[in-house]
Amino acid sequence: MGHHLVQLLADRGEEVTVTSRSARSSQERLRYIQGDAKEMGFLSAILNEEHWDVIVDFMVYSTRAFKERIRALLEATSHYVFLSSSRVYAQSGSPLTETSPRLLDVSPDATFLASDEYSLSKARQEDILRHSGKDHWTVIRPYITYSEERLQLGVLEKEEWLYRALRGRTIVFSKDIHSKSTTMTYGGDVAAAIAHVVGQTAALGEVFHITAAHSVAWADVLALYLEVLEKHLGQRPKVLLQNLKQFMRCKHSKYQIIYDRLFDRRFDSSKIYQLAGMPDFTPADAGLKRCLEQFLDQPRFREIDWITEALMDRQTRERAPFREIKGLEGKLCYCLFRYFGAPPSFRRLAVRVRSLVLRTKHCRKK
Repeated sequence: MGHHLVQLLADRGEEVTVTSRSARSSQERLRYIQGDAKEMGFLSAILNEEHWDVIVDFMVYSTRAFKERIRALLEATSHYVFLSSSRVYAQSGSPLTETSPRLLDVSPDATFLASDEYSLSKARQEDILRHSGKDHWTVIRPYITYSEERLQLGVLEKEEWLYRALRGRTIVFSKDIHSKSTTMTYGGDVAAAIAHVVGQTAALGEVFHITAAHSVAWADVLALYLEVLEKHLGQRPKVLLQNLKQFMRCKHSKYQIIYDRLFDRRFDSSKIYQLAGMPDFTPADAGLKRCLEQFLDQPRFREIDWITEALMDRQTRERAPFREIKGLEGKLCYCLFRYFGAPPSFRRLAVRVRSLVLRTKHCRKK
């Protein structure tokens, strides 16, 4: 979403400043400042540089960290746009509206509520905004967004399913999620809607979810992915549909699964449509097909989680070639979890191995 949004704003003549942890070249109307916006010293310097017309905040904070900086953010701008998430909503048999019950308000799960899980932290941060004594903010709740660089399958990122398929290994997926419906929205469409919100007086103090109006079955999403991959590879990738307990042994996203992906998600998006006056968003089947095809032209994966990869290989009885696994940490973690499973002691050992490798790298840099 962010990549699309900054370009849209710059193209319409706005002066846009973007913070980035990596170095990037500035362009006309688009300035990049290198630094970590989670560091208060760096953030304070940016906020004090001038009074900003609009701040669009894509950062993911803990609730505590958000409390520490929200006053400074609000004081530095005339319009603060906070990116929340439609994962805040509880299950509903009707299409969700912006006033539908949130998990934070209605969940009976005390253990879940005692955590700062993503859906809860976003809801708590929304509440902090509401009780801030200010009203020059807007809450945006995107849902599952996809793009040429991000293609999800349930709780799996492309590094956890597409990577395997392109290397001839079996895609491991949950048959429980496979049977549910969801809503997937092209990131460029979400960015276009946010661009309409930016600076609008009618958006102040309001909440908008920005999602496509039509749902899609996860079974159909998988079938579409397989169809595109079969054409690209010359053969159809294999799929192992596991029961929920088996699937969660290799993908540890408990609350995201049980309090989101196991819900049938449909949205009433009329509020954002009325504000932005936009045409319908890209249909999921056409958008996902186009994005996957574009990705396959020049595939680029982020870092692979070799623990998850090992646990999936353990279930499918497959093995990743050692030459494919980069670094000592990855090789050790893969061997431990591929051949011995996932007892808690191994996870603690994996954390120690990772810490040792990071310290070694740090010493080499010094």
